[in-house]
Amino acid sequence: MIYMKYDIIVVGGGHAGCEASLASARMGKKTLLITGNIKNIADMPCNPSIGGSAKGIVVREIDALGGEMGYNTDKTLLQIKMLNVKKGPGVRSLRAQGCKVNYPKEMIKTLKNQKNLDVEENFVKELIVEKNEVKGIITEDGKKEESKCVILTTGTYLNSDILCAHESYKGGPHGEKNSMFLSESLKKNGLKIIRLKTGTPPRILKSSINFDEVKIEYGDNEKLSFSNFYEPTYDVENQKPCYLTYTNPETHKIIKENLDKCALYSGMIKGVGPRYCPSIEDKVVKFSDKDRHQIFLEPERSDDIEYYVGGFSTTMPHNIQEKLLHTMDGLKECIITKYGYAIEYDAIDPTELKMNLETKKINGLFTAGQINGTSGYEEAAAQGLMAGINAVLKIDNKSPFILKRNEAYIGVLIDDLINKGITEPYRLLTSRAEFRLLLRHDNAALRLTEYGRSLGLIDDEKYSIYKEKLKKINDLEKYLNNNFFENNMNNNNYLKNKNSSLINGKIKLIELIKRPEIDLQDLLKYLNIKESKEIIDIVETNIKYEGYINKTKSEVNKMLKLEEKQIPEDIDYNKVKNIATEAKQKLSLIRPITIGQASRISGVNPSDITMLLVYLKKEYNNE
Repeated sequence: MIYMKYDIIVVGGGHAGCEASLASARMGKKTLLITGNIKNIADMPCNPSIGGSAKGIVVREIDALGGEMGYNTDKTLLQIKMLNVKKGPGVRSLRAQGCKVNYPKEMIKTLKNQKNLDVEENFVKELIVEKNEVKGIITEDGKKEESKCVILTTGTYLNSDILCAHESYKGGPHGEKNSMFLSESLKKNGLKIIRLKTGTPPRILKSSINFDEVKIEYGDNEKLSFSNFYEPTYDVENQKPCYLTYTNPETHKIIKENLDKCALYSGMIKGVGPRYCPSIEDKVVKFSDKDRHQIFLEPERSDDIEYYVGGFSTTMPHNIQEKLLHTMDGLKECIITKYGYAIEYDAIDPTELKMNLETKKINGLFTAGQINGTSGYEEAAAQGLMAGINAVLKIDNKSPFILKRNEAYIGVLIDDLINKGITEPYRLLTSRAEFRLLLRHDNAALRLTEYGRSLGLIDDEKYSIYKEKLKKINDLEKYLNNNFFENNMNNNNYLKNKNSSLINGKIKLIELIKRPEIDLQDLLKYLNIKESKEIIDIVETNIKYEGYINKTKSEVNKMLKLEEKQIPEDIDYNKVKNIATEAKQKLSLIRPITIGQASRISGVNPSDITMLLVYLKKEYNNE
């Protein structure tokens, strides 16, 4: 018996599930978010932070498209700072300490107040699939829910095992019930399941830390925001600090003496872990030349009771975890409130997906987040948003929404997953984006707000704020292009104080800004012109980096030409002569839709692409 009919069912209430269900509901579809524990919606089971290198830009992109993560972070943060401020604008991004209590609480409130959205606490046992098309889900208590599309966002709960020392038991990140049966349903329907692993460090009582022995790390002293539209409301002066300590030779000695006792080195763990977030055991073994490693002490909640021991993920026995922490400055008498552990879980091979995050084998089934082999709350939320959007577009018989690599880090993320696959949990890095100078923190709204508006995810209020900012940017650029810095005593004194060349006649302000020693904000202050730092930063970057930006755009145009060359759906790659066997296998598996996509597939070389182009021209008259 069908219990209820929905347009879209989202399975899992983590960061991907929240964004997917909100996007679906806001785009007018009757949506069900079904999750094993409502209290764990938008949970942060590991790091109590949002953002970071590259990830912070992703959160800005989510916000620019109409997602919720950035705005929710702004409302509930404990501390925020801009990373890489001494480096170029292409790698700067925000990182905020989040409150593990208030962040989920605010997200749950948003979900419950959202029109078209129902939230149900239950576990999904299997998918209803007829003739390779999803029709809904069956819960573990036997209830059936019918839908046109299903989005799986199961995080680390899919057939998951908790591991610590030599012990292993079934359970989710907090030891609660996991999703036991859905993996079998996916396998039964032909999807390739892989096993991955992640881990988390201990938590300790704040009252047991000796803060006199650790270095304090403050948030920035200016207001910062993930939201592209709303001003931050937090108190800059009352941000909670983080702290820094280090491991030492004694710490490393204890680890080396007890490697056989941890789950990782005893052979218990079968899943592959994230290379860029190794356990402390891994760090000590693989970087044996290092005599110390950074350990961050980060507040987890606004009541300031517990601290997260960042950089100390471990599967050592509980008594060894205590010994290790007690070797470090500031932690010699610390009390552990929650021990570190690893978690293994099922995921699907992301090469099973289309670029819109729909599975190739089951029509109408979408997946997003850690089930696709990614790590991190931000990557999950981005995929959830895209899956929610594309499920709606599929129901409406509209073209999928696919962001290109030059348009967003979200585009880089999904393109990498589908075309390169994974051998470990994928983490987004600035180095993965070849056009990162175009994908900056400051211009996320300029890149993506119009998309969000056309999809129905940016309301009138946000769009009005965006258009006003756009006007201010254009007005300031016009002013700098149409006005001059005159040759007079005051102006030359200003240049002299900046160690900048004096002028004889006059110079356009826009040319003056191109000098590396001239700061636009400082110059405008000298000229008695007021404008927000946000607007100034965008304009200054566009001016100072104009040459680099134009060079990058030239590279983008080359890529876009390859993206325009379509590959027919019915192509038989076995008939393409003179391409490598591996290339044939990868092309047949991934089924790229353009030459550009084909060129980015791991194992497909430039010579293979040349032969493919020759074949398309001959057999399909494809120029």
